[in-house]
Amino acid sequence: MRKAKVNINTEKLQVSSEVLRALAHPLRMKILEFIDKHKTINVNKIYNTLKLEQSITSQHLRILRLAGIVITHREGKFIHYSIDYSKIQNVLKAVDSFLEVDKH
Repeated sequence: MRKAKVNINTEKLQVSSEVLRALAHPLRMKILEFIDKHKTINVNKIYNTLKLEQSITSQHLRILRLAGIVITHREGKFIHYSIDYSKIQNVLKAVDSFLEVDKH
C-alpha cells in the first residue's frame, strides 16, 4: 500500500493556527461579541463596559488585530475597532469544511 503524499504549506498553516488561536479564547470572544453588538467602538468603551483592565483589553485586541479579525481606524486620539466579517466567514467555512471531512 502506498502512502499519500502530504503537501502542507507551513506559512498558511501558521497563519491559520494564529487566527484559530485568536478566536479560541473566551475573553476575546466576549470582546468580539461586544464589538459586533456596536458595529464599531473605541477601546475605552470596550474595557469600561466589560470592566476589564485597559492593558489586558489592549493585549487581546492586539492579538485579534494581528490575526486580521478586527480592523482599526483612528479618530483623533481614539482608536475604533470593527470586525472583519469576511475573515470570520472564511474561518467558519474552513472549520465547517474540516469538520465535514472528519465525518467521512
